[in-house]
Amino acid sequence: MDQIPVDQPLANALPIEDYALIGDCATAALVGRNGSIDWLCWPRFDSGACFAALLGNEGHGRFLLAPKSQGTSTRRYRDDTLVLETLFDTPDGQVAVIDFMVPESPNSCIVRIVQGRRGTVPMQMELSLRFDYGTSVPWVTKRQGGNGVVAIAGPEMVVLRTNVALHGEAMETVADFTVSEGQSVNFVLTHSPSHLPRPLSIDADDALYRTEQFWAAWASRMTYSGPWAPAVRRSLLTLKCLTFAPTGGIVAAPTTSLPEALKGPRNWDYRFCWLRDATITLFAFMSTGYYDEAAAWAEWLHRSIAGSPDQVQIMYGIAGERRLAESTVDFLPGYQGAAPVRVGNAAASQVQLDVYGEVMDALHQARGAKLLTNSQTWSLQRALLSHLDSVWQDPDEGLWETRGGRIHFTFSKVMAWAAFDRGVRDAEAFGLEAPLDRWRETRDTIHATVLRDGYSEKLGSFVQSFGSEALDASLLLLPVMGFLPHDDPRIRGTVAAIERDLLVDGFVLRYRTEDGKDGLPGGEGAFLACSFWLASAMHLQGRTAEARALFERLLALCNDVGLLSEEYDPKAGRLTGNFPQAFSHVALINTALTLSDEAIDRAVPAAPIPQAAD
Repeated sequence: MDQIPVDQPLANALPIEDYALIGDCATAALVGRNGSIDWLCWPRFDSGACFAALLGNEGHGRFLLAPKSQGTSTRRYRDDTLVLETLFDTPDGQVAVIDFMVPESPNSCIVRIVQGRRGTVPMQMELSLRFDYGTSVPWVTKRQGGNGVVAIAGPEMVVLRTNVALHGEAMETVADFTVSEGQSVNFVLTHSPSHLPRPLSIDADDALYRTEQFWAAWASRMTYSGPWAPAVRRSLLTLKCLTFAPTGGIVAAPTTSLPEALKGPRNWDYRFCWLRDATITLFAFMSTGYYDEAAAWAEWLHRSIAGSPDQVQIMYGIAGERRLAESTVDFLPGYQGAAPVRVGNAAASQVQLDVYGEVMDALHQARGAKLLTNSQTWSLQRALLSHLDSVWQDPDEGLWETRGGRIHFTFSKVMAWAAFDRGVRDAEAFGLEAPLDRWRETRDTIHATVLRDGYSEKLGSFVQSFGSEALDASLLLLPVMGFLPHDDPRIRGTVAAIERDLLVDGFVLRYRTEDGKDGLPGGEGAFLACSFWLASAMHLQGRTAEARALFERLLALCNDVGLLSEEYDPKAGRLTGNFPQAFSHVALINTALTLSDEAIDRAVPAAPIPQAAD
């Protein structure tokens, strides 16, 4: 655990890698290693933030709990849990701050326990609640019957309970106190709708015990025992934390507008659920023993896409919501000045043909594992393929959600091929009624079209779009989808071309952004999921030593508590993009499985769920 000074100025957010995640499977908070909670949306992942200092400064809301004197800090998750322990060493002594949220609690709450470990340490607490992304200052009153306050702004109510005296100062609730060796001071912050009675108090120590038991029991179910088990387990815990328990939906990240390039404009809201995450997330869960989570995700997928096939979106809200209108929050200056800050995501209305392949692939795997029945899904799948048969030849915006206009992306066509391929496989394997002759014909036509128009003889590689000579890291997934074997010369040529033209310091770019053809200013970090894909491709081509070396380099990019963002800036040595990123952690899990030769073959159904003995 690295040590850093804890008296850094709080006018701007910390480096992304200096945050840790806590959550309760309904929402999540980011805790800085300086003791400040700088991001929290309550009561759901997609609610307005009440702590938004991450995208501005302390005036936009935060919850600071730290020593008053200069010192250093180290931190860790307590065993295999989402309970964060930050240890502060100061000239006055040593103190630990234990932070967590309580799963399965009637009201979402944050518990912060200060424990004296050595000496007597003067501490400070500063609570600045600013609802609706930093705009709404609540009306704060003292809590009757004990220390604490009640903060109300419109529909929101937050209650702080503690055993130290509080007072108001400059529109904040603050406290100065000391903690000595063997002493504990508790702070419990609970959310509730303002029209309901105040939430009941909870015992902090009991909540700590229950929370540790919850996460430890969940982590113990992991069946992977390969050489990277600790990193895989931490990634699985992160995915579980990003799950919205009531629906099974998994958000891509708990944050919005953390920039893909430092101080850049590529800032998006990722607090939603993407269809393209469905298959790889199912693989990650099923391959590591988490069939309940896989089933919940498959059920979310089925409910969300139900309806008219021509209205399928690339992404939905955590309960399947379809209206995700994008707007800018101009009063927030952005993460370390990276503007604009966006809420909602306009990509929800884009046409991205690859999602049909991802959906069909996910349902193909879910059927093979008996997560969904034929009666639940087959009629919907037939309708999706009927619609895709009429649109697969159209251009689209592609999986990277470009904003420069629709073109014929090679990967989109490959995934359209995959959709029909999985439909044919399911109909044949399970005896399901289907227009098989038509589906086989369309599948073969798409395959031939991609080989003709999506491959460059000059480059010896598949290309980003028909007729172009640009490369795209998504092409690494062609053999994974079963489009061609890993040892096909055209696949080998594609991997070689990507290594030649899309590597920066050994890490993989999604594609070259400098020409502006994606409709946005150029510049972004290396995309971590793509770098994991390259490691898998190397292994499957027999380059195992190179694959393991790249994988270890990627693992070294995890921050001190094992978390990854979306991208990495090799020049600055900084994590960039929304954080922590589910896509990156799923790619980590699946690559570890591949390198351990435990990965599921995406071209065949998954093994059925193990049945308990009678």
